[in-house]
Amino acid sequence: MRPLLVLAVVSALSGCSLKQYALNNVSDALASGGSVFAADDDPELVRAAAPFSLKLTESLVAENPCHQRLLVAAARGFTQYAYAFLQQEAEEIEEQDLARSTALHERARRLYRRARDYGLRAMSLTHPGIATELQNDPRRAAARFERADVALLYWTAVSWGALIGLSKDSPEALAELPAMEALIDRALELDESFERGAIHTFLIGYETARPGAGADAASRAQKHFARAVELSAGSEAAPYVALAESVSVAEQRRDEFERLLRHALAIDVNRHPEHRLANLVSQRRARWLLARAERLFSE
Repeated sequence: MRPLLVLAVVSALSGCSLKQYALNNVSDALASGGSVFAADDDPELVRAAAPFSLKLTESLVAENPCHQRLLVAAARGFTQYAYAFLQQEAEEIEEQDLARSTALHERARRLYRRARDYGLRAMSLTHPGIATELQNDPRRAAARFERADVALLYWTAVSWGALIGLSKDSPEALAELPAMEALIDRALELDESFERGAIHTFLIGYETARPGAGADAASRAQKHFARAVELSAGSEAAPYVALAESVSVAEQRRDEFERLLRHALAIDVNRHPEHRLANLVSQRRARWLLARAERLFSE
């Protein structure tokens, strides 16, 4: 009887191990699968396909809740989808269809919150209680993370920043700025070259909105722009769009605004296929901003 009992236990444990092994393999593959979308030349096709991929990611998270890279992939995917396909459209149609624009903004806000929460869940796997620590002492909490955590820091911060940006009428949301800021600053400190300067690109826009930005905010944004262009070898449109939108408009430099956006539009999206989709999304924003120049600049 005892040998049969031992065999049953071993069999059950082996089954669990095999299931977890399979889950981890699938989770690893999905967490690394963004390159398929990144190289696509049809944003609308990606827009239609992305929800299935996002829900598949969430279904795997439900089965494998302690897989940190999968949680980071969820944070990344929901952030990218909300920005490229919801927030951008909401801003483009606001003057023609306020009701739909408002609904799209609300959807984007919900998905940014979902992305932020996945990021915080991933952080809590290695740092239990980190969400509370970020509220109480953001800089000290962020200092606990190392270079290997930069992707986690970045996507949590970017989704959180976008959520706050769409919640400006909420004092509670604005009170979370120090936590978001601590995460993105820590990411910059650990690896400024992450994703070809993506942290610098984010900070181009954030420096002018940073609480207590000061008179040198535009100068800091310009430095982030220069570094983002250098790290991406000038192959990405996003830094040019970010500087035009955040600094050129604020300082009412229309010539600079138009020059930057035309440069963004002149970037060959096929030269670096791995950046193609991101460049197409940025170029769409560049065209929209150029079309609004009369509204953005006073004579």
